[in-house]
Amino acid sequence: MNTRTDRLLTVAEVAEQLGTSERFPRRLIAERRIRYVKVGRHVRIPQSALDAYIAARTVEPVRQSRSGFRLAA
Repeated sequence: MNTRTDRLLTVAEVAEQLGTSERFPRRLIAERRIRYVKVGRHVRIPQSALDAYIAARTVEPVRQSRSGFRLAA
């Protein structure tokens, strides 16, 4: 996404999108596990950084084959 049009989110908005308390995104910032922008004394997280964080931690389901099931004798 173009950084000029990338929406900057507050910590509260990030927490709401993740369904967590504000403490979790603040910890991500403190541990530098997510990209962020300092605007004066304020911290903002680009929407693209949040999307990338979610995509990197998304786990796809494992597809089971039917051959793994046994038939009763």
